[in-house]
Amino acid sequence: MNGNIIIVGVGGQGILLTSKILGYLALKMGRDIKVSEVHGMSQRGGSVITHVRIGDSIASPLVDAKQADYVLSFEMLEALRAEGFLKDDGVLISNTQRMLPMPVISGKAVYPDDMPSAKRTVLLDALSLAREAGSVRSVNIVLLGVLSAFSEWPEEEWEASVAACVPPKTLEANLKAFRAGRQAGEAKVNG
Repeated sequence: MNGNIIIVGVGGQGILLTSKILGYLALKMGRDIKVSEVHGMSQRGGSVITHVRIGDSIASPLVDAKQADYVLSFEMLEALRAEGFLKDDGVLISNTQRMLPMPVISGKAVYPDDMPSAKRTVLLDALSLAREAGSVRSVNIVLLGVLSAFSEWPEEEWEASVAACVPPKTLEANLKAFRAGRQAGEAKVNG
C-alpha cells in the first residue's frame, strides 16, 4: 500500500494511535513512512490532522492539497475540512458522529448540514460499531479496519499491527472493532 493518507478528528479520538499503527504496519511491510501531526488545541476537543505518506522512498511528510489517496475522518466536520486534500479519485472514509466545537456549543456558530462531496465516500456510524465491539474508544480502529479493505496488505498483518500497538487489556475489543470496520469496508469495495 503506497499512498498519502490524511487522518483528521478532534483531540482524544485516537488519531495519533492510528498513525502509529499505520507506521508500524508500513515498516513491517518494508515501506518507508513519514508522519506529521498538527494539533489544534492541546486539550481534548481541538482539531487534529495527521499526514501519513507511505512508499518506497518518502522525502517529505506533508500531503499537499488534492494529493491524498485517502482521508480518514473520525468526525463529520473534520471530514468537510479535510476534503480538499483528497485526489479526484481518492476515498473519503468518515465516521458520521458529530462532535460540536466550542463556537457551536456557545451559540456563536452553527454546525453545517453539508455532506462530503467526494466521488468515493464511505460514511458509517463507527461509534455504534465500536460500542458493539465492546469499547466506544475504538472508533479509530473501526475506521482503520475500513481503510484496510482498500489495501492489498493481508488482513492478518493489519491485525498484528493493531495487536502490537494497543494496550493488551484492550486487544479483544480493538480486534473486534477492526473486523467490524473491515467488513464494512469490504462491503463498500465489493458493492
